[in-house]
Amino acid sequence: MQHEQLGTGHAVLAAQEAVDALEPLPETVLVCYGDTPLVRNEMLARVLAVHLEQQAIVTFLTANADASSDYGRVVRDKQGHVREIVEVKRATPEQLQITEVNSGVYCFDRAWLWQSLQALPRNAGGEYYLTDLIAVAGSQERRIATVSGSLDETLGVNNRVQLAQAEQVMRQRILERHMYAGVTIQDPASTYIEEDVQIGTDTVILPGTMLSGTTTIGSWCRIGPGTTIADSTIGDRCVIRNSALEESVLEEEVSVGPFSHCRPGAHLARGVKMGNFGEVKNSYIGAETDVHHFSYLGDATVGAHVNIGAGTITSNYNGLTKEKYRTTIGDGAFIGCDTVLVPPITVGEHAMTGSSALVNKDVPPHALVYGVPARLARILPSSEDEASQGDTKE
Repeated sequence: MQHEQLGTGHAVLAAQEAVDALEPLPETVLVCYGDTPLVRNEMLARVLAVHLEQQAIVTFLTANADASSDYGRVVRDKQGHVREIVEVKRATPEQLQITEVNSGVYCFDRAWLWQSLQALPRNAGGEYYLTDLIAVAGSQERRIATVSGSLDETLGVNNRVQLAQAEQVMRQRILERHMYAGVTIQDPASTYIEEDVQIGTDTVILPGTMLSGTTTIGSWCRIGPGTTIADSTIGDRCVIRNSALEESVLEEEVSVGPFSHCRPGAHLARGVKMGNFGEVKNSYIGAETDVHHFSYLGDATVGAHVNIGAGTITSNYNGLTKEKYRTTIGDGAFIGCDTVLVPPITVGEHAMTGSSALVNKDVPPHALVYGVPARLARILPSSEDEASQGDTKE
């Protein structure tokens, strides 16, 4: 903890007690600036390797920038040896034309670091600059090594403009990683993928897609355009178009959209087809079920091979007691268009509702109900009954 804000040199000195308490006691101290989030592990390892190979007293990372940058300039003598780092506000006009700049990653010999920091004088601004140690090492004719890196990698974030620039670099890195791994991203400029997202090979990401959180997408999928997926798991061979998914699970070969919404707790089993402007929340939809357009399924358990007609709604919310009730629909049921299901209810296997039915009571298996409120019309023959009738006729 740096209790007083007395510059970068003072900040490093604040760590002396913690470093010196380590066992085994390290010979080398690696120092990074806290506002450069884009430095990769590989670059840190490279700086450390050069430091050890050259047995330098200090090694630091440099980059090339234009004359208008606000990075400290690396000043070398005629033989190319580093003599000092000059901050922009202290640089002469000639020094400002130097394109090699300091990138803020250092390796120090531990014993020399503490001794030199304790002897470091304050600058005109009353602070101790870590960069002044380079001039100290140069005046002592100590070995100073440098490693050249990319300026993007050492971009400092001091305002929201630089934050946006850093995010752009990071986003491009993530996109490239997925593309090299076999993911097709049609328009990287309009695609946003966060660091923890995983995508299988041969999946295609279309323009205007945003993937975030702990999202995992399988192989051979087609995602987008205009799709947002957060903290969800998507199986292989799924198609999601112009839709939004949050904390949802889609098994293999599921089709969603366009313009549909899977809210938290949605689980669509293998082969489910969810049409445009559909919405599912906290519900399990069984395999090969069709959820047609303009339907809402909330707090429901739906079996396999069910037809959910267009405009179907589970009226799951009780506005008086603020409770939500559950709807259960059995395998093979046929829910007619514009059916309103008022839970808690169960619709039995292979039951059928007429269009615009208001179902507020349990429906037995193989029953046909219709009307407002829905009433039993008849019991439909089961496949076993039809088979036995066929045998009799023969």
